[in-house]
Amino acid sequence: MPHLLNVWPQVRRQLDNAGRVLLLLDYDGTLTPIAPRPELATLPPETRSAVSRLNRRERYAVGLVSGRGLADLMAMVDLPGLIYAGNHGLEIRGPGLDFTHPEAEQLRPELDELLNALRENLAGYAGVLVEGKGLTLSVHYRLTPPELRPPLQTAFAETVAAAQQAGQVRITRGKEVLELRPAVAWDKGQAILRIAAAFPPNTLPIFFGDDLTDEDGFAAVHQLNGLSVLVGPARQPTRALYRVDSPREVTQVLTLLAG
Repeated sequence: MPHLLNVWPQVRRQLDNAGRVLLLLDYDGTLTPIAPRPELATLPPETRSAVSRLNRRERYAVGLVSGRGLADLMAMVDLPGLIYAGNHGLEIRGPGLDFTHPEAEQLRPELDELLNALRENLAGYAGVLVEGKGLTLSVHYRLTPPELRPPLQTAFAETVAAAQQAGQVRITRGKEVLELRPAVAWDKGQAILRIAAAFPPNTLPIFFGDDLTDEDGFAAVHQLNGLSVLVGPARQPTRALYRVDSPREVTQVLTLLAG
């Protein structure tokens, strides 16, 4: 899998030949380094500037596709005119886009109950953050001591077991985070396909992501003959066509495009 900047002239020609470019990016670990707590993952000024400049260019439409809740994502980025897809795309807002997954919305009361139960049952584990995001929830354990992580994961599984067996929720995993989502057929890939459908057929999609949940997004852009970029080390298993090493290099690519 080549490093994107090592083949940049070739990729840049493909982008320049496209009628329009739909540039979609994950947030945590892609535009910003992973932080100990979600609220600390702020957008670097140079990244914000590059995203803003690109979105003002007629050829580019820029969007964020994140596991964060929609309101949280919009507050962290705080740039008008972007496409925002929160909760892995269960909620999408942007120019010409206003979508909330109806089946997920129906399960909101059950997710609220599980949020309260998890906060109660996991309260004794040091470093745990149980984050409610409306249509999903996350249990962050980056700050939890290693010896507490196995019993923490057991307590998590026991708390959500009944709802999982009832077909209401499903568990996904990311970088030191357990996620609980509505058990609906939806992921970042489905969200990207829905966003792309709002654009002309000659639009070229490109998606940057760093985590397991982004693999569905990579597969979706390949269906659309687009480009996928993993933010992470070489030899990491992935569907992505290209990679960069870090969020800093993502900013470098955005700056090249904006320039």
